[in-house]
Amino acid sequence: MRTLLDIVRQSLATLWAHKLRSFLTMFGIAWGVGSLLLLVGLGEGFRSGQQRQLATLGQDIMFVFPGRIPAVEGSLRSGQSYRFTYDDYLIIRERSHYVGAISAVINREDIRAVSDYGSTNGQVFGVAPEYNQIRNVPVDTGRWFNDEDNIQRRRVAVVGWELLKNVFPGRPAVDAPLLLNGIRFYIIGVLAKVGKDGNNGTNARIFIPIETMHNLFPLKEKSTENAISFINYRPLHKAEHLRAKTEVHEILAARHGFDPKLEDAFEDWDTIENSQRVGRIFDAMDYFLGVVGLVTLGLGAIGIVNIMLVSVAERTREIGLRKAVGATYRNILTQFFVEGAFLTLFSGGIGLAVSIAFVTLLAQLPAPQGFDTPRIVPSSAVTAILSLAIAGIGAGIYPARRAALLAPVEALRQE
Repeated sequence: MRTLLDIVRQSLATLWAHKLRSFLTMFGIAWGVGSLLLLVGLGEGFRSGQQRQLATLGQDIMFVFPGRIPAVEGSLRSGQSYRFTYDDYLIIRERSHYVGAISAVINREDIRAVSDYGSTNGQVFGVAPEYNQIRNVPVDTGRWFNDEDNIQRRRVAVVGWELLKNVFPGRPAVDAPLLLNGIRFYIIGVLAKVGKDGNNGTNARIFIPIETMHNLFPLKEKSTENAISFINYRPLHKAEHLRAKTEVHEILAARHGFDPKLEDAFEDWDTIENSQRVGRIFDAMDYFLGVVGLVTLGLGAIGIVNIMLVSVAERTREIGLRKAVGATYRNILTQFFVEGAFLTLFSGGIGLAVSIAFVTLLAQLPAPQGFDTPRIVPSSAVTAILSLAIAGIGAGIYPARRAALLAPVEALRQE
């Protein structure tokens, strides 16, 4: 044990005696570790930011909007707009095999909302009770409406956090009356703030049962009876989202008399497909940033190797002298092992600490929309430090082994 402590003490003394060389080696290691961690962390920040932004909408959501269909059957050149109907929604809900939860949406922005304390032009959404199983509408106080509210066409509403500030500033809203175009409704729930800093359209909406909306505030469509704005749904299983989309297209096309394969007939927004596409993009970004980080790490390793080779070559006579006074082959290798391990682990720790400090500093700044603060990935930190440790230790031990195998007289002759 005493011999090992002597070797460690001697190794540290040798490093201190060559301050500039030791500093350059440590700087290369710290730079390589810090660069790799920050580059990988940057990619993870982009990935998590995009996932969080999609999560503010809900999980595994699919939208379908009406597009344009041929004005004359069989014609590909003529086109006309059309509308989904409330009956379309009911048929899809009844017949679909791959759709889990579904809601028709009637959206109007010309309805005046008036309370005893203020008024605003609210964005009123008529939705089914299942809407909260599809979209992210977290109720803070009160409740979401249920099937009885919908079937009986009750005049109840759930209001968003932002809209609440306009019509009930600083006052309780649950059970309070709210006039929508002069018709009295009662608020049964208030939504929690959705999205970072509340910059989500859901915060400024009023939700009422779809049957109530369909009865009192239908869309002003002269050409289509019982028109709805669009349809929201979730597939029964995430992996079958394309089958669910095809099934919905086929039912709608059959009801409106056109080919379901017409590209312009539907406008879809499939968040599952978008999420998978974004995932592939960020996988590629992680790969690219990882390669750049590894190249930086490799350059740091090359610097370590060069410095350690020069260091051992300059100390060949020292090794011969130590052997002449009784140092063993194992003592010499242990000394260079300790030097390499200390340099790499200590410098890698510095690089890790600087990276953590930089990331902590960035966390105090407002992040752009869709981007999270870079985070340290533990596996990357371990990989970087271990890789450089192996390079540094190997670069020191290999030439030291060759020098230690020389006879003391031969080693002392080296220039």
